[in-house]
Amino acid sequence: MLYRLMKRFSDYNILHDVIDCLTASLEAKDNYTSGHSNRVGDMAFDICKSLKLSIVERDRIHIAAHLHDIGKIGIPDHILNKPGRLSSAEWAQIQGHPEIGYTILSKSRKLKDIGQIVLSHHERWDGKGYPHGLKGEEIPLGARIIGVCDSIDAMTSDRAYRKAFTWAECKAEIIANKGSQFDPEVVEAITDSLWSKWQMEYCKEREKEHSLGQGIQSAT
Repeated sequence: MLYRLMKRFSDYNILHDVIDCLTASLEAKDNYTSGHSNRVGDMAFDICKSLKLSIVERDRIHIAAHLHDIGKIGIPDHILNKPGRLSSAEWAQIQGHPEIGYTILSKSRKLKDIGQIVLSHHERWDGKGYPHGLKGEEIPLGARIIGVCDSIDAMTSDRAYRKAFTWAECKAEIIANKGSQFDPEVVEAITDSLWSKWQMEYCKEREKEHSLGQGIQSAT
């Protein structure tokens, strides 16, 4: 029993190190992704707890959330970091990142199930997503959870072509798309206390970034 526990702990640590390396390599390539994967991972974990999923399922979805954008490693830098709206051809390339991510993760037997979640994180509840137009419960639960969290973080982040939504605007948009873009059960699992927690964490993160920026300016 002790041997099995020690082996599981060792395997988990190795897997954690691999995930850290993969996300670090993506963040070095994509300016927007810096911090995004961690925030999506944290939100996904909170929703898993709210849905009372098993520890094993929570861990699987948490890892998939951290790796959901790993396929962007295969997207050209000039598209990932373009300071403005993408053309239709560029957007088509971006839409290829779930399949690239699945291909990468499927190389590992231990990560193949996680790869299936990553493959489907841009599918929609109403079947209008990509890459395969899955609908409703055809979409893995983990992908449905990550899809909501990914949208929340995207909306509350500044982009080159728009300012961030307020948290109130973001919440209203998520609720308005319950049953169309998003799984209703997943949206309903986001309690008022979770919305407040995420907003508070977001504000603390931005204050920390602001303080670091001022420190660097002072040093120069």
